[in-house]
Formats: sequence, C-alpha cells, structure tokens
Amino acid sequence: MQHTTINVNGRITSGEDATVPVLDHGFLFGEGVYETLRTYSGKPFLLDRHLARLNSSASSIGLSPSFSSSEISDQITKTIKAATSDSEYYIRVLLTRGIGELNYDPEPCKNPTTVIIVKPHFDNASQEQSDGIHTIVSSVIRNHPRALNPLIKSNNLLNSALAMQEALRNGATEALMLNHRGEIAECAQSNFFLVQDGEALTPSLESGLLEGVTRNFLFEVGRSIGVSVRDTVLRQSDLETADEMFITSTTREVLPITSIDGRAVNAGKPGALTIRLSKAFRTKALELSAR
Repeated sequence: MQHTTINVNGRITSGEDATVPVLDHGFLFGEGVYETLRTYSGKPFLLDRHLARLNSSASSIGLSPSFSSSEISDQITKTIKAATSDSEYYIRVLLTRGIGELNYDPEPCKNPTTVIIVKPHFDNASQEQSDGIHTIVSSVIRNHPRALNPLIKSNNLLNSALAMQEALRNGATEALMLNHRGEIAECAQSNFFLVQDGEALTPSLESGLLEGVTRNFLFEVGRSIGVSVRDTVLRQSDLETADEMFITSTTREVLPITSIDGRAVNAGKPGALTIRLSKAFRTKALELSAR
C-alpha cells in the first residue's frame, strides 16, 4: 500500500494506518457498493456520473450513504490534496452498511461507512497498447441478475475474482464472462466490445452486466468521430467472426484484445478501429478535463 492515502469517514491516513471495524457488515457480509475513478490533469473524470451510479447501487441494496454526493466530492478533493504523488490518481469510493450485529438485520447499522482510496495511477503500459492483451472465455458465468444483479456495483467481487484467478492461471490478462443463457456479458474487470463490419458492438444490459461509465462514454466518443458504437446481444459464435476486440474501463480506457483462448484476433495486432477509438477517447477525456 505504498503511497496510498485513505479516507475513512472523513479521517485521512496512510494506507498502513487506515482501519474499518471487523463488525462492519461490509466486511462480514460484503454489504456495500463502490466506484472506481481516475484523474486527468488532477481532476476526477466523469465524477458526477460515477457518483450517480454509486447512489443507484446503494439504493438497490437499501443503503443510505452518510455523506451526500457533494460531500463525497469534497472528501475526494481533500484526499487527493493529502496524497503526495505528482502523477495522476486512481480513486476508489466504497460505501458499506456499517457496524451491526452478527446477523443480516440492517436495522442496527445506524452509521454507514465511507472509504475513499487514492493512489498514483499510471496509464496502460505501452507494450499493452501496442501488443494488446490475452483474454480467455471463463468457465465462471456472470451472476444471474435475480441472484446478484450485475447492475449493482457491489463490493462483493467473488464472482469476478474467481474468473480472474482462472484467467491468471492461464496466462491471460482478462476473463470474458458469459451469462446463464450463454450470451456474452462482460469481462471480470471491464466491459467488452468487438468490431464487425466497421461497427463497435458491446453486449446489451439485458445480458446482465454493469452499465460501465466508460462504456457509455465510448458511445459519445464514437458519435464524435462518426463511428457506430452500439449495444446488442452477442454470443460466443460472434467471437469467431469478429474483426477486432477490445475492452473499456475507467483505468484502462480502450485496450485492444489480440488473442482469446489462444486464438489470434486480427492477426494478433490491435485493430484500426480500436486504435482510432482509443486515440479519440484520450483526446476527448483530456479536452473535458481541461474545462
């Protein structure tokens, strides 16, 4: 946790000194939600959209945050100022149910916990951008929406962790997850896109996935440069006919996939449309952050 600065309920400390009580239901039962952000030019990017989704996730599990969105924004600013790095920053905001009894009753949890983690963020390695990443189709399926809805950005990440551990065992950087119907949902840590006939396609929300802030922003980026970016139902067979593939996430922006399950994508090179969207994404992000 070197160079990590953490804010717990307004108290800012180093990563080594930050604590959350063991009886917090976020620790005991995984009852909590979170958002991940990054800065451009030192400013949290698309902060309003991330905080709106944080509140939506919290509402979905009946959690009322202790801080308002404006107060969380102020606390993020204070935590960034307390950090010592000259780089851009990675930010994670977590809300948990708070301290309660050793049961599932939320009533005794009177004071939800708010945690803000700030650490240096460094852009994708140039090798990843130039060579792309290796992905597998995981044997772990995405949570069924009636079990734990992927639209909730939950602190309980065991589903994703198991998929990623499988990917890492197979030398991959990401795990592509299918839903209970066998449709493509999303990756363990990112949203998934493939390119067919000049269009960038991503799974629709009906396939059971998180509505990524970066995913949605890419729709805007596509419109700004005249590239069709849209959602639709995608199946495993589409992987065999895709011209290109890439992922999107807050920290990795637009990152090409150049092999999946050991099979080369676009002859093992980042595709032209992926590169175009990646460059346009960075340009638009920097323009917005400069305002």
